Amino acid sequence: MPHAFHLPAQMAELLGDDSLSLEELARACRRAPEWVSEHVEAGVIAPQPADAVSGGMVTWRFASTTLVRARRVAQLEACFDADPHLAALTVDLMEEVGDLRRQLRQLRPPVPGS
Repeated sequence: MPHAFHLPAQMAELLGDDSLSLEELARACRRAPEWVSEHVEAGVIAPQPADAVSGGMVTWRFASTTLVRARRVAQLEACFDADPHLAALTVDLMEEVGDLRRQLRQLRPPVPGS
């Protein structure tokens, strides 16, 4: 079953081990950098632990897995005019359901003939 929130092929290149800058994450979500900053400050999107300081300011970096979460939040906000916290809660539940389905598949014995 296809997932309602797919990742376009051009975004797949970003899903390596490299982290993304605030600007790269914003561009990938088709949002302004201020959108990312507001969502970080609200606790909806989490940057990686900060260790880079540039000009006295901490430079946020984001794990590539954060891209999927941020895009889901952005899409829920746009499609359903959802509050950022409600969108984040919905994404949390979607991720939990995905984890539970993976665990269930691992526990089920293989079906003969399939």
